[in-house]
Amino acid sequence: MRFDLPASRSGSDQGYHIVRGMVFMLAEPAATGTGDENSLKYSIKWDEWLAESRIGPFPTAIVTVAAYLALQTVILSVLATWAGTGVGVDDAEQLIYLPYLWAGYGGSQPPLYTWINWLAAQIFGTNIFTLKLVKYSVLFLAACSVFAAMRRFGYTKATAAAAMLGLFTIPQIAWESQRALSHSVAVVGFCALLLLAMANLIERRSVIAYAVFGLATAAAILAKYNDVFLVAALVAAVLSLRELRGAILDPKFAISVAVAILMLAPTTYWSLMHPADLLARGEKFGIDLQQGRMTAAATGAGKFLMGTFNFAVLPVLICALAFALTGFRFSERRPKAPAREVLLWRTLALGLAMLAILVLATGVTEVKARWLVPVLVILPLAMAAYMERLSPRGRDAQLLVIAAGAIIAVLLAPATWYFQINGTSGLSRMIRVDYAALYRQLTADGPVKTAISDGAWVGNLRLIDEKLVALDQEVPNFDRLVQDPAVLVWLDRDDPRPVILEQLKKAGYEPDGQPRQIMVPLLPSTDKSARPGAYVRLKRMAAEKATAFEEGVSKGAEGGQEPD
Repeated sequence: MRFDLPASRSGSDQGYHIVRGMVFMLAEPAATGTGDENSLKYSIKWDEWLAESRIGPFPTAIVTVAAYLALQTVILSVLATWAGTGVGVDDAEQLIYLPYLWAGYGGSQPPLYTWINWLAAQIFGTNIFTLKLVKYSVLFLAACSVFAAMRRFGYTKATAAAAMLGLFTIPQIAWESQRALSHSVAVVGFCALLLLAMANLIERRSVIAYAVFGLATAAAILAKYNDVFLVAALVAAVLSLRELRGAILDPKFAISVAVAILMLAPTTYWSLMHPADLLARGEKFGIDLQQGRMTAAATGAGKFLMGTFNFAVLPVLICALAFALTGFRFSERRPKAPAREVLLWRTLALGLAMLAILVLATGVTEVKARWLVPVLVILPLAMAAYMERLSPRGRDAQLLVIAAGAIIAVLLAPATWYFQINGTSGLSRMIRVDYAALYRQLTADGPVKTAISDGAWVGNLRLIDEKLVALDQEVPNFDRLVQDPAVLVWLDRDDPRPVILEQLKKAGYEPDGQPRQIMVPLLPSTDKSARPGAYVRLKRMAAEKATAFEEGVSKGAEGGQEPD
């Protein structure tokens, strides 16, 4: 395809070429020569190279994303080591669970992401590099799976690259996944893998393809429980299309179901045996049984629409701008959408409909944009597929989306570096605590084998002593994990939260003396030099006191655990 400029251009066409040239030139300087034509041609060649060419046996787009994610892994790890910083609350929670390979974990979280971290820790140890390696490897899995799924559906390399780099136009992926999230990162990776497995199943329909789809289904659900909505929406969308439904109606689909059930069985059993851990963070949905049904439905619907808007606004605006710059007009006649494209849009619509019904039916009044990731992750794929149908203007729009995704990823990288060193407000302030100094304070009176607190931040102490047992109130099997000598530590409060004291009593422990007030040092260049805190060593309760307490709590229902 040639991209020579015409001899004469309308005002809108001139604006299109100038703006598009500016977008591409952000990614690469112009070639030799002067004038808009040379700059534009060279910029388009650069973007076409990213979309169409190969580096060795691999697509250039994949290699480029791999290089970016690898650099982020190394740079963030080096910066954290150099600055002596800790990690945010999500990664600190992973540090707590790294020593344990269980079928399930606390805090209403599924186990897959923690399993991957556990495996990585067996090889690389307990450190920030391990956490970053896992996070960026899962993001790379997402990128590769999206690219491969689009190619398996029969789309061009440019469409696959636009879908893949379109992920970086989503703030919850491009920014939040790098800044703070853990299990939500797994959502992106394994939902993309599920889509690839479905594309492979539709094409091949072999026994292996059905077994792989079953594995991918289980992996998606074990990555985040709300991924079940994508599974249901994807299967329903395939069934709704005459050209594709045979893949689900085939008797071999029973293999997928059997494999998924088998893989989910251990965690399902664990969840049934630990209902309090499964529902520990149920209050985050804002369900209030005292609130009127209509009021709750209106509030939930508003939050659902706002969450959808917050997730989709940037990728939609970027695609709309790309269409505008290419001179696209909705009045133009367009080819009929093939089944593969309809599948993507219908999956998106069905998934959103299911989530909306759930919100309205259950009285949920709190909906965060990241909770919609399992369904809305399809959005950039569907828009890239739509663009291919509108070639040649659609292909130019794809190039603009590719450029936008690459530019956003590059521009956000320094922001992630700054955050790793400085943190922000709220729970991310925990990054700036001098955990080595805090550990020395806790062990001033003798060695400590267990550090307990009322927040997952305590997991950061395992960066100082990886043999340390770190616990908060959400950790299952709390009483069996405590090792003597143990210490209870808390920050920014006069007294520890009652929920952790209750957990200690259930485990048969109580404070050994009065708390010792301390000032916990913060790293240099922080706005404050220290934060107030306190700690107290723990001792086992007398047998008769422990028995009396257990008899008291056994008469009531088991309560949930507070979130961080």
